[in-house]
Amino acid sequence: MSSAVSASPQANSPQQDRASGLSARYARALYELADERKVLDAVVSEMAALGRLFAEDPSLRRLIASRAIDMREAGRAMEAVLASQGASDLVRNFIGTAIANRRLADLPALLSGFASYVAEKRGVVAADIASAHPLTDTQRAQLTARLAEAGYGRVTIRETVDPSLLGGLTVRIGSKLYDTSLKSRLQRLRHVMKGAA
Repeated sequence: MSSAVSASPQANSPQQDRASGLSARYARALYELADERKVLDAVVSEMAALGRLFAEDPSLRRLIASRAIDMREAGRAMEAVLASQGASDLVRNFIGTAIANRRLADLPALLSGFASYVAEKRGVVAADIASAHPLTDTQRAQLTARLAEAGYGRVTIRETVDPSLLGGLTVRIGSKLYDTSLKSRLQRLRHVMKGAA
């Protein structure tokens, strides 16, 4: 666990920077509308529930990642998901706008960006944790303690499961990425072995 915080941070790719800029614009717009309408806490809860749904449901992730699905079909499918979650009109309109702007595949990033924006406004550091397997409560507590020791203070953990990591985890806090995944270790080893050949 402690190696996650001591790993060297990695820089964002240009694609990640564009995505984070996009999610920041969407996040700010939704935050300001929700705050103006005095429904911010409710919208924060709805967006967090939707984020958990994306993190836990592989079929939903496949749906939004599919280039084969028609945008109208995808919109109807997302509307059904939002209805089943009891989403407010504001959240439905937010997701609908993202879909209309051909940002369906960016929905998880938009949800994550909103959570980061809210955390920043509230003085809480958001840590995006990706692991090959779901974290246990003990691992979550250890990770939160390590992050606090590293100077991150109040930390909110957002988890995703990414089986392609094979083992270990990645921790993203703002623009810093700490990568202790088995996948990246194997990639570094492959690179070293190519250089030795």
